[in-house]
Amino acid sequence: MSTPAQARLREAEVVAAPEPPRLAVAAPAPEPTFDPLQLRGAAEATKVLESQEALRRGLLALADVLVITATLVVVMSRFGLGSRAGAALASIPVVLVLFKLGGLYDRDELRLDPSTLDEAPVLLQVTGLFALSAAILYPTFSPGSLTAGQVTVLWLAAFAASLTGRVMARSVARRIMPEERCLIIGEVQRADQIRRRLAAGGARTVIVGCVADDGLTSPDALQAVLEAVRELRVDRIIVVPTGTGTDGAVELIRVAKAVGVRVSVLPRMLQVVGSAVAFSEVEGMAMLGVPRFGLRRSSRQLKRVVDLVATTVGLVVVSPLLAIIALAVRIDSKGPIFFRQTRVGRDGKPFRIVKFRSMVIDADAQKEHLRRQSTAGPGLFKVTNDPRVTRLGRFLRSSSLDELPQLFNVLRGDMSLVGPRPLVTDEDAQVVGLDRSRLLLTPGITGPWQTLGCRVPLQEMVEIDYLYASNWSLWLDLKILLRTLRHVVRRGNV
Repeated sequence: MSTPAQARLREAEVVAAPEPPRLAVAAPAPEPTFDPLQLRGAAEATKVLESQEALRRGLLALADVLVITATLVVVMSRFGLGSRAGAALASIPVVLVLFKLGGLYDRDELRLDPSTLDEAPVLLQVTGLFALSAAILYPTFSPGSLTAGQVTVLWLAAFAASLTGRVMARSVARRIMPEERCLIIGEVQRADQIRRRLAAGGARTVIVGCVADDGLTSPDALQAVLEAVRELRVDRIIVVPTGTGTDGAVELIRVAKAVGVRVSVLPRMLQVVGSAVAFSEVEGMAMLGVPRFGLRRSSRQLKRVVDLVATTVGLVVVSPLLAIIALAVRIDSKGPIFFRQTRVGRDGKPFRIVKFRSMVIDADAQKEHLRRQSTAGPGLFKVTNDPRVTRLGRFLRSSSLDELPQLFNVLRGDMSLVGPRPLVTDEDAQVVGLDRSRLLLTPGITGPWQTLGCRVPLQEMVEIDYLYASNWSLWLDLKILLRTLRHVVRRGNV
């Protein structure tokens, strides 16, 4: 005999199905009467979550202590400094305190897919403080002092070691910890998009159910959510507000936090303003400061200098490879070595993008014939196993080597190393209204959506490019370049 909660969640047993179970809740809207003291522990998984977080934090702390104390010993040995054992022991509490103050043990539970690369700026600061602390405390254990050069070497070595150690610790955690079970509440139509993005990012999560946001401010509806959390063994609730009101989402977040599960929110507002915002408190009111759109003049100049330096060095390094590929293209099939195509660049100005030719000569003439086979979604053209691609072209595309000549576009100023994707004219014509603000930026060889590992619809791509412009920083460009390299390597193409 099934319970009322099981009746409402009768589809929830099909966890592995492509379409997650959905629970539509509709009820009147009296004021909720839940007592937070009674909610704590309502989900049986609360203690399990706490033990999992403790294990994750323990692994990270162990990695931090081991790699940084080892780095300290190695650096002191390299410079012939004494009292290495005492310094190593004294460094343990310093490491734990500094990393804890930096919030480096409390962030993973807030993120669906914790990334060491995202916390690199904080690690750089914390390891710098550690090197400074070592310089201050060193005279306590041995006569003399550390020179500026020795402190710098210790800082950079500790930073590199902490990055490596944390990558390894998170790798171990991913292997021994179970997948995170997520329940989506709110706009269930976005469940497929969320699932696709999580899979592309490599997050070890599974969507076990969806609950429609209909009358979630009622006690009955909230009770159904609590039962869903318990019966589906939910680890995290993902709140996707529908935009019809905020009362239900606010109350749901409060209940979910009281229950003890992890909570993530996909707010509509942050899809526009991004994460580069500043919070301030004005007499008890939380205010959100939103930066102006686009790059400031100094940022554009800095980005351009970095592009020129990195591209010049890159061309010198890969010039032998460019010559080999050019010869191979000439031998493989008839036609020119390079493929040039008109794209829409910054401020809507067209330019000619350059690639190594990877298709037959009459590829454009065959495009309309193949348009029905496009798998890229509305507005974009992409054919799986495109028959127009040459034998060498398949290798060049899979390894992204066909993109290398775009470095010359970067030198000319038509493109940047990182930026929005430059669209062909017919695709650009489908981007209208305020979405065209993406054209205020210089297009890039790679960009934020290229690292997702999957094709995204045109509208999603425009949204991602908009957020890139809203959140731009030099570190963001470096992260995208590193993730692009990782993405290519993961595909086994290089």
